[in-house]
This record gives sequence, structure tokens and C-alpha cells, in this order.
Amino acid sequence: QVQLVESGGGSVQTGGSLRLSCVVSGYIPGRACLGWFRQVPGVEREAVAAMNIYTGVPEYVDSVKGRFTISHDKARNTLSLQMNSLQPDDTARYYCAANFNGFWCLTYAAYKNWGQGTQVTVTS
Repeated sequence: QVQLVESGGGSVQTGGSLRLSCVVSGYIPGRACLGWFRQVPGVEREAVAAMNIYTGVPEYVDSVKGRFTISHDKARNTLSLQMNSLQPDDTARYYCAANFNGFWCLTYAAYKNWGQGTQVTVTS
């Protein structure tokens, strides 16, 4: 059974940076997607960034392009999200997730394995 444990959340001012990490343990296919999603209360969880760990090609939603960078360290089984130029609209609980199918990496419904999340708060 795969486990995903996030860390690195916190509170920062507008324009600041945070780096989230997700340690992945257990078996995942070599062509799986790993992704970051976020959710605020009362709103559907949304994709932020994801990648197929075989191709290493990252995908981002438009609102974070140029500000966030997703990366995967295979040796350490760790997925990271570097977040720069943070804005109050980025405030949310951020979740790490695994999609064993390897397709639709930015699609919430394709993911069946989730971490518990880490809170990110951006103050103005």
C-alpha cells in the first residue's frame, strides 16, 4: 500500500516562498503520475502541478505557471513543489497524490492515493 506524507507548509507573506515535500513509500508503478493538489473549505480540490515520473515532464495549471516548480527525486522517493511569488489566492491545504494509470496527470478524478495534506497560508 502506498503512503504519501507531506511537509513544508506554513505561513508566509505575499511574495514569499515555500517548498513542499512529499515522501512516497510503498510500491508505485514506474509510469505513475505524482501530483500536487490544493483545496480550500467549501471548494472542490483542484490540481496545481503533476508529472509522470517516467517521462519527468511537468504539467502546471495556468495560475501557477512561472511561479511553482514540481520535481521528483527518484533516489529519495520524494516529490517536491517549490512555490515562489506566493499570493493570498494560493492559501489552501496542499495534498500530494499518486495516479497509478500514468495518464491524466492533472485530473483529480484519476488519483486514488492521497496524503493528509499540509496547510499553506499567504498573508497580505
